[in-house]
Amino acid sequence: MGLNQTWNQFVVKKGNKSLVLHTIKAHSPISRANIAHYTGLNKGTVSSLVSELLEEQLISESGPGQSSGGRRPVMLHFNEVAGFSIGIDLGVNYLLGTLTDLQGNICCEKMLNHNELTYEEIEERLFEVIDFLTFSAPKSPYGIIGIGIGVPGTVSTSGEVLLAPNLEWKNVDLKTVMEKKYDVPVTIENEANAGAYGEKKFGAGKNFDNIIYISAGIGIGVGLILNGKLYKGSKGFSGELGHMTIQTNGLKCRCGNEGCWELYASEQALLNAAKHSDLAATVGNELTLEDLNKLAEDNHPEAIRLFGQIGDYLGIGVNNIINIFNPDQIIIGNRIAASERWLKDTLGQRMKTHTLWYQHDNINLHFSEQNTHSTALGVAAISSEKFLNVDVEKKVSGV
Repeated sequence: MGLNQTWNQFVVKKGNKSLVLHTIKAHSPISRANIAHYTGLNKGTVSSLVSELLEEQLISESGPGQSSGGRRPVMLHFNEVAGFSIGIDLGVNYLLGTLTDLQGNICCEKMLNHNELTYEEIEERLFEVIDFLTFSAPKSPYGIIGIGIGVPGTVSTSGEVLLAPNLEWKNVDLKTVMEKKYDVPVTIENEANAGAYGEKKFGAGKNFDNIIYISAGIGIGVGLILNGKLYKGSKGFSGELGHMTIQTNGLKCRCGNEGCWELYASEQALLNAAKHSDLAATVGNELTLEDLNKLAEDNHPEAIRLFGQIGDYLGIGVNNIINIFNPDQIIIGNRIAASERWLKDTLGQRMKTHTLWYQHDNINLHFSEQNTHSTALGVAAISSEKFLNVDVEKKVSGV
């Protein structure tokens, strides 16, 4: 048998095995006969691949299921606790770490708030959170199968952080640092891309295929789901729409540009506006987003006005995005999603009056169902899927 033929058979088998596993994951509990029906593979192939997956502890068997006549079939279940994934949302002023099983269920999480830390200080915080989550993981055949980190900046397809202006990072190879320390596969992803993926899999985007996810925190990032798939551009740099110009000769941005959208419509823009408003004199200078939410909850007119202004600026950028991409759905996510009730009126009004008329009836505007968890869940899911698509036979503990 030629080398190419052997390799091709290996690739086909690996692809079929992945197909069987993902069919069980999606339809668990399921019989062997139904796997054959869903996949189009013959029953002998299904039976052989199921035996391997049982041996690898990625699936399990249970008692007989319902019969449609004849002997009741043995049912197969995906083993979501065969391993655990760590997903981290590295925000500019917070760090959220989650430990999830292979179905994306959160088993444990840890949140740290910070402000203006150096790269070395953030690295130490990452180690602290990852160590805590690793220690918290239940015993399993595969242990921690991967670490995903969402970063607010431009990330190359190789995982290098080329530029994260709000963290003041440039050309940071975080992936190598983390893989060397933890000896597991590490995925570094733009946080808005990860957030878009998290919303598509677990949140408000489940029923849509063309989604624009706007991550509004200290800065603004945009994740694109186009035709049901995460769109990253030719080199991974898509979605830097927080740095589109909405104001000629506007405020100077850390990216080097002027008048960037995130300078007018982000959490930082809200806090800057609050600092120069009457609120600063009456409540104090160091207002947080949580403080402003509380003031708005108490019907403080200035707080409500400030949120309305941010909603309007959000709407300007959203209109540009709608005209470019013609999406089914816009999702506003990250920390500012918690302020939905004070943002949505002015945002909706700006969209209604400035979006091209033929777009009006087809746009679904939602605020994130996951709030700040979208990115952590999305990047953890990416790590899990990478694990489930590889040959794992030699990775079982003790083998």
